[in-house]
Amino acid sequence: MTSLISGSLAYDVIMQYPGRFADALLPDQLHKINVSFLVPTMRRDFGGCAGNIAYNLKLLGGEPLIMATVGNDAAPYLERLKQLDISCAGIRTIDSIYTAQCFITTDANNNQITAFHPGAMTHSHEVTMADLSTRSAIKYAIVAPDGRDGMLQHAEHAVSHGIPLIFDPGQGMPMFDGAELRRFIDWATYIAVNDYEAELLTSRTGLSLSQIADQVTALVVTRGELGADVFTGGNKVTIPCVEAERLLDPTGCGDAFRAGILYGLTTGMDWPTITRLSNLMGSIKIAEQGPQNHAPTRAEIDDRFQKAFGYQL
Repeated sequence: MTSLISGSLAYDVIMQYPGRFADALLPDQLHKINVSFLVPTMRRDFGGCAGNIAYNLKLLGGEPLIMATVGNDAAPYLERLKQLDISCAGIRTIDSIYTAQCFITTDANNNQITAFHPGAMTHSHEVTMADLSTRSAIKYAIVAPDGRDGMLQHAEHAVSHGIPLIFDPGQGMPMFDGAELRRFIDWATYIAVNDYEAELLTSRTGLSLSQIADQVTALVVTRGELGADVFTGGNKVTIPCVEAERLLDPTGCGDAFRAGILYGLTTGMDWPTITRLSNLMGSIKIAEQGPQNHAPTRAEIDDRFQKAFGYQL
């Protein structure tokens, strides 16, 4: 079953700062901040929400279809997707601009400072579902952070085609006002946010989490080491996190989690199992540098799931 993944494709420049950001920031001087962080390690990775979700979904054996825009420097990324057997049919190249670029610095406490250049992402509305010859095979769609107009357009088009929609606003949420976010909620079948995004979503819409949950089939709120809350059917269930082998880099953990949701939905899992699998994917990712450098086999994922939860997927 094909899952349509609308979101960004980006190059991630990931840097590690061995200290703590808090030690370099003076609370009474934040109005004239001028700091520099020495980052001994740096790497350039393939990233972007759509790319990361698709990568993890492919690890699970799913069929991702990315809908995104890239720039004139995208050839290495497109070649990588082809090597992974991930369709590029929904990707359009904008020759006059660079692919989106994300510069992420992570400190010793896993806090992050991010600078993001949207590049070709701002043209995401120029590729539509009408361009996809395989749209009839799409069973679920996720709208992840992307260009503002593209997110609105892709969500509306998915609903108009009768495709169940997962709304994943992520770091794109500040682009939308309360009325627009309420429109996304109306369109969505499922919503996935982290705890900070949940607070922002309730603040901007004036709706409580329970009110939002009442409008969708399921609302998932991830809470890091505290696991994830699932609101569905009038109930709230908390699923504990999965202990990671090591806590190395949180970049892309949320995207790995969302791949678990897509895979679980397309294979008919119940919500506790979907969330356990999603938590597991996040724990596998956090143990490796970069958003797409973990590479467990499906058999290894199944084995880790059985050991963590005592039953088979």
